[in-house]
Amino acid sequence: MSDRDDSDNQDEKRDDEPASGHDDKDAKDADKSAGEGGKQRKKPGKKPLIILGIVVVVLAIGAFVWWFMTRNQESTDDAYTDGDAVTIAPKVSGYVVTMNIDDNRFVHQGDLLIKIDPRDYQAQLDQASAQLGLAQAQLHAAQTQLEVARVRYPAQLAEAQAQELTARANLAQASAAYERQRSVDIRATSQQNIDTATAQQKSAQANVAQARAQVRTASLVPQQIAQVVANVEERRQQVRQAQAQVEAAQLNLSYTELRAPADGWITRRNVQYGSFLQAGTTILSLVTTRVWITANFKESQLGRMQPGDKVDIEIDAYPGMKLHGHVDSVQLGSGSRFSAFPAENATGNFVKIVQRVPVKILIDDGLKPETSLPLGLSVEPTVMLRH
Repeated sequence: MSDRDDSDNQDEKRDDEPASGHDDKDAKDADKSAGEGGKQRKKPGKKPLIILGIVVVVLAIGAFVWWFMTRNQESTDDAYTDGDAVTIAPKVSGYVVTMNIDDNRFVHQGDLLIKIDPRDYQAQLDQASAQLGLAQAQLHAAQTQLEVARVRYPAQLAEAQAQELTARANLAQASAAYERQRSVDIRATSQQNIDTATAQQKSAQANVAQARAQVRTASLVPQQIAQVVANVEERRQQVRQAQAQVEAAQLNLSYTELRAPADGWITRRNVQYGSFLQAGTTILSLVTTRVWITANFKESQLGRMQPGDKVDIEIDAYPGMKLHGHVDSVQLGSGSRFSAFPAENATGNFVKIVQRVPVKILIDDGLKPETSLPLGLSVEPTVMLRH
């Protein structure tokens, strides 16, 4: 039994030996595969770093190129189209009898837009014209009186002086007769003769005094002529007043026709045919053909910006349109300074805020003749700095 057991044990050993050898081979193959797998995992880890480095270099080059290309440019998206919008309001009141306008219609300078009933103002003009004619007639009469006065008053002075001489001569004669009656013997005359001579003397003295007074009155020839001249000047001023009333009436009559002050488009129409218009009430606006760009640049962007710098303009409403212009002027004050309630930095805690300053940009070319730019469109201007 022992021999059998030994043989059995030997057979088991032989069976165990090949099995253990196979296991060692599998273990070696597994270790080899693990080693190769570790090498494969290490190699892909270097590629992302290389790609990242390339991307960083490309971005740096792109940033440098972008800076180099835009170092002399300043742009902003806080910009819009601007222009003249003329407010139209009547100067006189009345009913609309003619209306030649419609919304968004283009009109030329001098075109008749609206006509107000002119009959009341025509009547006022006729009345003022009549007053002017009356004043002119009165002036003509005063001028005639002046011509007459320049002849009559010197003649009256000469007549008064002649009457004074006559009165003096009569006084001398009466005085001589009175002296004769007083000097003769009382028996050679009568009391009646003496009384008559005395009365004649006194009457002659009174006539001389009267003539002398008339001479003094008639001697005021310059003053009398000046009075007539003043009357003429008064009539002349009345004529001027009447002429002014006629001109005012003519103006009021002309105001019944509202005409376009410039070429442009009718906007914000607020009037209908037959409406009663009050003087000074806005009835429409006229947007003229003159359009520019108002760009609100930051104050830090204005250091090198000067009038005359070229500008490229892009309009959001017309993506394919490329406009070119130039800087016309820079407003002498920030937008907040001219607001209704400007900031008061002297009170409270001060916080520095970058201000924006309006810059006026004129359009030089690129705008098609049939294309209009409404006011208030968003614009992105790019200013090419020269210095």
